[in-house]
Parts: sequence; C-alpha cells; structure tokens
Amino acid sequence: MFPKLDELEKKLSSLEEKLSDPALIANQREYKKVAQEHAQVTKLASLCGVYWKVHEELAENNEMLHEEEDPELLELVKNDIHELKEKSDKLENDIKNLLLPKDPNDEKNILLEIRAGTGGDEAALFVGDLFKMYSRFADGLGWNVEIMNSSPIGIGGFKEIIALISGEKVYSKLKYESGVHRVQRVPETETQGRIHTSAVTVAVLPEAEDVEVEIDPNEVRVDVFRSSGPGGQSVNKTESAIRLTHLPTGLVVSCQDEKSQHKNKAKAMKVLRARLLDKMEQDQHDKISEDRKSQVGTGDRSERIRTYNYPQGRVTDHRIHLTLYKLEAVMLGKINEVINPLIVHYQAEALKKVQ
Repeated sequence: MFPKLDELEKKLSSLEEKLSDPALIANQREYKKVAQEHAQVTKLASLCGVYWKVHEELAENNEMLHEEEDPELLELVKNDIHELKEKSDKLENDIKNLLLPKDPNDEKNILLEIRAGTGGDEAALFVGDLFKMYSRFADGLGWNVEIMNSSPIGIGGFKEIIALISGEKVYSKLKYESGVHRVQRVPETETQGRIHTSAVTVAVLPEAEDVEVEIDPNEVRVDVFRSSGPGGQSVNKTESAIRLTHLPTGLVVSCQDEKSQHKNKAKAMKVLRARLLDKMEQDQHDKISEDRKSQVGTGDRSERIRTYNYPQGRVTDHRIHLTLYKLEAVMLGKINEVINPLIVHYQAEALKKVQ
C-alpha cells in the first residue's frame, strides 16, 4: 500500500542531485519547492522504515504466539502484539496524511479580511472582536500581524479590517476560517436587554508572491484621495490614501492607514495581488471543483460556519457540529480547540478519497 524503502531512496537521491544543481540554486523559488519536497520524502522514508520494521516484529510475534507454550511468555507476546498494532495504526495514518495531495498554499502567509455584515454597529464591533481574537492567536504562535487597511467606526469597531499575518504555515492553520461568523448577544446600546443576531464575513487569502501574479501597470487605475477617520473626520490633510482598480477584473482595493502615499500603494498592491491570486484559483476550482470540495469543503464565503453565543458562553462550528462552552477563552485567542478538529475533519475527508 505504501512506497517501498528502495523507491524512496531512489527518489531522495534524485532530489539531492537536483538540490546540488547550480541552475536550481540560482532559481530560489524552484529551489524552495524542491527543498520542501526533499524534506517531505525524507520524513516519509523515515516513517515507512519504522512502519516496515514494526510489521516485521508483528510477524515474528505472531509466529511466537503459535509456538510458545509458557503462559507468562504468551501474555508478554500478546501485549507486544497489541502495542505493535497500535503503533502500526498510528504510523499508517501518519503516512497516509503525508501521501495526501498537498495544498500548495499551506506554507504561505495570509491576508485576513474581516467585514461587517448584517447588524449595523453591532456587526462592526464584532469585526473588532474577531480581529483581536485572531491577533491574540497569532501572537501565541509568534506570528506577525500588520494592518493593511481599516475602516473604523467611532465606537471602537470596524466596517472592514484587512491584515497581513506572516509566520510559519499560517494558511494551513487558518484556511478553514473563511465564511460567515454569526454573533448572538445583547448590544451595549440595547436598553431592553434583547439579544441581537449579527454577522460578519471572514476571508482568508494566501499571500501572493510577485512571480505568481504579474500585474500590468497599464491595467491598474490609481486614484489618490485624502484619508478620513470615523464619521468622516479628516486624519490626513494630504492626499495619501490610495485606491487601485484592476481594470480587467474590476477588483478595487483601497488603503489609507499609512501617512505615506508610497506605503499605502505598496500595501494596496499586496492586497490586490492576493485577491487576484484568489480569483485565479477560484476560477480554476470552478472547473475542477470536486477535488477542491473533497479537500477543504466548498469554501463558500456566504456559508454560515460558526456562531458565537454570548448569553450561553457557547461557540458552535456548524460544519463539524462542534460546540464548546468556552466562549471567553476563544475570544482571548485560544482557538486551537476549534481549529484543530477542523483540520482533522478535512484530513479525514481527504483520506477517504485515497483509501
């Protein structure tokens, strides 16, 4: 079922030969790909080596089971067989996961976009709460969070906030967060204590490298305007805010967080590049959608994925029917108990396809 050690050794030898090729070393993007494949095959070879050794020990123990007559030794052999089978099952699962088709974006940084939906100011306040949640989660993993653009409202929330989160395998951890996040709570402005339901949308876009998405400057209209704060209050007397319109697709990106026009344009280009990469991938996935759905679900951002119920202190992820009564901890950034089961679920769904 799994590749033999000699096959893996041949593959490793071929990859090591490629890694020593000066032409590949000069092409850092391709070199990185080959180096990642080499690391994966090395890990696979190690696991397969242990797997086959465990099976040899199982075969030996099964022979002893039929030959041994001493009751005490028989009991030891049975215990060994039980432990070896458990070890074999775990190794088999680990190897299958390594053999799964890899999402090429898993190693990438992300653009996190959170926008207020239904619910007015209460939705905007929850945008701020979700951003704090993800920022705290990122801090705990040593990731860096940089706000690319934001549209604050006067009472502390945001109509929209876009941030670049960079670190190790950010996309692999947060890619299942795209969708509609619903909040149920009593707003601060509610005088009669009624629970309101609001919604915000979250989009997780892999950061695009320059070589992945080439943008023709002639196809981008650049508009310059003055930055403004909550309620239209001017925060910058110079025209430093930037709006980019990608003419072929109609995609529009604005950035006003920096006082420098140059910095705002650089940030806006980064967001535009990520959105173009996302659009390219979505177009491709529409053509081969079945494979995508089997790996990461529909990815439909109109899909309600999670509810945060404050009166009950409850968080429910509707995709995997997971309910936790740990809302306070979750909002403080302790979201591993939600994220890890999602990753396991989608890996299991993908494994069904390779059984």
